[in-house]
Amino acid sequence: MKTWEVIVIGAGVIGLATAWELRKRGLSVLVVERGEPGREASHAAAGMLVGNGQENPPALQPLATTSARMYPEFVHAIEDESGTKVDLRSEGTLLIGYTSDPPSSSETLSPADLDRIEPELAKAPASAARIEERSVDPRALTAALLKACLHRGVDVSSGEDVISVNLSDARVSGVTTLKTNYPAPMVVNCAGAWSGQFPPYKFPTRPVKGQMLAVVSRRMLVQHVLRSPHVYIVPRTNRRILIGASVEDAGYDKSVVPDTIHCMHREAIKLVPALAEARMLEDWAGLRPGTPDGLPILGPTPTPGYYVATGHYRDGILLTPITATIMGQIITGEPPLLDLVSFLPERFL
Repeated sequence: MKTWEVIVIGAGVIGLATAWELRKRGLSVLVVERGEPGREASHAAAGMLVGNGQENPPALQPLATTSARMYPEFVHAIEDESGTKVDLRSEGTLLIGYTSDPPSSSETLSPADLDRIEPELAKAPASAARIEERSVDPRALTAALLKACLHRGVDVSSGEDVISVNLSDARVSGVTTLKTNYPAPMVVNCAGAWSGQFPPYKFPTRPVKGQMLAVVSRRMLVQHVLRSPHVYIVPRTNRRILIGASVEDAGYDKSVVPDTIHCMHREAIKLVPALAEARMLEDWAGLRPGTPDGLPILGPTPTPGYYVATGHYRDGILLTPITATIMGQIITGEPPLLDLVSFLPERFL
């Protein structure tokens, strides 16, 4: 039977990037995915790289800022290995009608400024500011990561629902799925909202539902990401525009509620009236992996050989480069780039 040095559970962006990083470091890697790679939270995400998000817990800020800075080099490497573009955009974000103080790094904009840089915006918002932020297409990024992993020789097994992480002599010996057993002396749990559903530990990750929609226009209606208190709008280079997103505690229910979609659509049209002319493409719901304290779970567990990288909530796309780097460092015995004391699994065990 074939064996591997590391098994990664979960083929979202976090799992695939971690597998890619470990393979670069010379380890043989198997990724085990319960469904189809990249079709859960990564497929549903908007891709805003909010490196200075004021809504983030303070402990998360060093991780977020560092990861945002890593993105251009990270994307360049993934695009080079996969031969696939991921639509990393650097036009920035406009905060529209905000009620709290914007980040200190932001630039306050006058109505004349807004009319010049985003002429399709509804006129005279109460306040506006520009932030130097990037955005990326998570679906394209996930597809590119999968290609990069396969290019490097990572094995990927889809449709494999893990039911336990196996132990032998009190250390990891592999995983068991509904179909078979896979041996390995190290396992990384990157299963997102499903991370707590198999032994030996019940990590307190919970699904937080988010509904979104996408439209397409015959011309580029907006250049910047737009964020208001009621809705956000994320443009893609191919004229596709994402509108979102709800935040709901609905268990593992991924059904789309038409009233919720219509409400977000109306709010987006209030912000950009020309969106009324855009054609509706699709709507969907995804399950973000939340934790009780709003922070990711990163690092080794008390069980030798068992590691966790989950619970990224709304920042999974943003935190992908730094998570992969840190997990690669820890698993290969290097000191991590940043202090992980606030994110260690032991706080829940």
